[in-house]
Amino acid sequence: MNALMPSATAPLFALAEPFAPLFDPFGFGRAAADYWRDSVERSILYWDVMRQRGNEYLEHIEKTRPTVLGFDTDIVMEGETLPRPVNYELLRVHPPEGVETDELARPFVVVDPRAGHGPGIGGFKPDSEIGIALRAGHPCYFIAFMPYPIAGQRVEDVVEAEVTFLRHVMELHPDSEKPMVVGNCQAGWQIMMAAALEPEVFGPILIAGAPLSYWAGERGKAPMRYTGGMTGGSWATHLLSDMGDGLFDGAWLVQNFERLNPANTWWDKQYNLYAHVDTEADRYLQFERWWGGHVVLGGEEIQYIVDNLFVGNRLSTAQLVTSDGRRIDLRNVRSPVVVFCSQGDDITPPPQALGWVRDLYDGVDDIIANEQTIVYCVHDKTGHLGIFVSGSVSRKEHAEFTANMDYIDVLPPGLYETTVSKASERPDAELIERDYLLEFSTRDLDDLNQVVKHSSQDERRFATVARVSEINLGLYRQFLQPWVRAVSTPESARWMRKMHPNRMGYRLLSDRNPMMSPLPVMAESVRKHRHELGEDNIFRVYEDIGSSLISRTLDAWRVLRDRALEKAFLDLYGQPLLQSLVGLKGAVEGERQVPGSEPERRRFIQRRQQEVREQVAQGGAHEAVMRSVIYVLGGAPATDGRNFRRLQASRSELEPELRLEDFKHLMRDQFFILKQDREAALEAIPELLKGLDARTIDGHIEHIEHVLAASGELSEHAATRFERIKALFGKARPTTRRTVRRNGGAASGNSSTKTASARGTSAKRGTRQSASEASRVEGQAQAAPKADAEPADAPAVKAQAETKAKPAAEAKSEPKPAPTAEAKPEPKPTAETKPEAKPAADAAPEAKPEAEGKSEVESKPVAEEPKVAQADKPTSSEGGNDAEKAPAATRRRTTGSPRGQRRKR
Repeated sequence: MNALMPSATAPLFALAEPFAPLFDPFGFGRAAADYWRDSVERSILYWDVMRQRGNEYLEHIEKTRPTVLGFDTDIVMEGETLPRPVNYELLRVHPPEGVETDELARPFVVVDPRAGHGPGIGGFKPDSEIGIALRAGHPCYFIAFMPYPIAGQRVEDVVEAEVTFLRHVMELHPDSEKPMVVGNCQAGWQIMMAAALEPEVFGPILIAGAPLSYWAGERGKAPMRYTGGMTGGSWATHLLSDMGDGLFDGAWLVQNFERLNPANTWWDKQYNLYAHVDTEADRYLQFERWWGGHVVLGGEEIQYIVDNLFVGNRLSTAQLVTSDGRRIDLRNVRSPVVVFCSQGDDITPPPQALGWVRDLYDGVDDIIANEQTIVYCVHDKTGHLGIFVSGSVSRKEHAEFTANMDYIDVLPPGLYETTVSKASERPDAELIERDYLLEFSTRDLDDLNQVVKHSSQDERRFATVARVSEINLGLYRQFLQPWVRAVSTPESARWMRKMHPNRMGYRLLSDRNPMMSPLPVMAESVRKHRHELGEDNIFRVYEDIGSSLISRTLDAWRVLRDRALEKAFLDLYGQPLLQSLVGLKGAVEGERQVPGSEPERRRFIQRRQQEVREQVAQGGAHEAVMRSVIYVLGGAPATDGRNFRRLQASRSELEPELRLEDFKHLMRDQFFILKQDREAALEAIPELLKGLDARTIDGHIEHIEHVLAASGELSEHAATRFERIKALFGKARPTTRRTVRRNGGAASGNSSTKTASARGTSAKRGTRQSASEASRVEGQAQAAPKADAEPADAPAVKAQAETKAKPAAEAKSEPKPAPTAEAKPEPKPTAETKPEAKPAADAAPEAKPEAEGKSEVESKPVAEEPKVAQADKPTSSEGGNDAEKAPAATRRRTTGSPRGQRRKR
């Protein structure tokens, strides 16, 4: 063996190097020699890495609390101390050096899957779910577990323990919002069960690669869903648990995962290490430490999972009931749910991750009635582990989920799809602060069905499998289980776990095997005298081609196997006779009724709708602004977190004392109001703004404009909606006092004339008074009684008296057939009493017609205020066409008034 080592062959290569061109003019011989030397060196290094893998495996499984978490942690709470003890524990994750967290920020809690592997994959490197959250300043916690379960531990106990952990996190952060919870794979459905039972302890929920609808899937893909049917149901799981003395070895689950992709398991992963052994060793060992860290599940736990989830599919159909009688209904989840899945995932394909939405709801209106916010993101290519392990996915999708979680928490109830785009590739890149932009688009169940691809025929086949599984499990328990348990002992169970093929592969290639003892010495010598081969070597190219052929052959065999398995399943469980034998009708019936169509659910929706109707006209300016923003953004094709950051600013400006939780509740209420009756909700906006002055209303319009501008230019549809909002705000503008014109009995025209005249008066006052005086006079005019209550002959008598009286005596000698607003402010200064005589003079334009041409300067303010007249234009529909003639009539009356003569003097 030493003759093959580089230290022995190096002198020979050096001696033959000068003569190589003579004997090998084309370089094939030298390329072959270089390739032979490199392949020997790589082989030695490859087997040494496998030896290190075995050693790390043995060291890892002998730990009491093995984990691959890449951060320092402290144990905060142990599940063994709970009333119903479990093998779970709550850890506080410490940020790495140079990273600081804010104790007031929302806590992040990451739960790892217990599906055959050990804990830690959600944070085993810096670019992971925990690493991203720590860099964002959030305090992080990790729910881990130990290799062996507590005796008698059940799935319900684990769910209750996780709820207890979250309550403790809330106690540690009383001034923060509810924690965001991340559930990976198996932990995802476990977290959803906990959130359905105790929704008040959960903030936003992110489930990554988590199966919730186990019968869903697309034909030609996701062959794992057929496994239960082809083994005859869950009796095989019970058999393995009985052989393990009440314990189920997680290595069996890992083996099922590996069988899904034989090309990767048997060749690609190992060849990639061999081909790049100089650079891939550390990454390979780090991943294998988690992949090979098999854990053990309780027999009762795994049987509950297989019967109720994998075979029974009872979680997504609200059929699960706890031992104390509580129904586990995912519609009870009140927190926003983010579903992250991938088209490249063959363990949890998108239909299984999203099918539960279709199983529970008739449509988006049903989702909204239940006040649920569901967001989904479908990656195009990453695999199952890449969803929560890949560094590129963490830096992109997970980073954006973390940064926008508060915005997701504010999203109105409904169904949304998210897309992540690179900021530098967008036309509005200058408005984006981060490297990527996460956008949210509304969706309905028709869009979701394009992903789920539901089939009622396949659903009937899986229902048949569930019935067959119950029959076979009963037969096993009756006839075979007593014999298996009689021969199984704790020692036999321990040896069965040791002899599992997945475990044996690690043990044989470790230092405990005497035949591996020469490898460390040989590998050290190779590393000192390593001669790496270039990628352009012809024989290395042939090696890569051969490897590709082997991989494609294994992949072709996988496709053939999966097609045969699928066909056998469809043919067997699609038989009408078999379906009739297990209690199902042979003919295809209508689809299963979703739980949401039950009478009590319909009554709940009706009560909720009635509550919303009663809130249409309740509130103030804050409700009007939020309602307007939601309405305008509802016309945009997509929204993003930039609008939310502006909305946060509006919250602090409009109502600084309003808590963020109340702010989010307000947003949801306004959304429901718009959804229930949009027209009534919009028409109620002027009523919500009642009592505000024009300046405040203009400020609200500017603020809405500021919020909408955060995401760039509005779309045409959204811009049209915004124009309507501005018109509604204009209707809420306050108007000055109005008097009735007694001229020809045109009541509607007189009303419009009085409005325009009052505006002209207000404009003149603005040129002569300070801003404070103008606002005070305007407030007095609003508070004064309406002049419409005067007798019919009051304006004429008043006009005659005013035209004959002297200026000094006008305020005192005013005739009083009936009390009006003009007599009240007599003690006021002349600047304040003058505007009050104006409406009466305006009501009699014939008083001084010869003075029309003398007051041209005073009539200009009326023409200088077109915006105010336009703002009130929608309200003039009640006054008929006379409203359009009001400004001209007002100008004629103004120039002929005694007040105009007084100003001249």
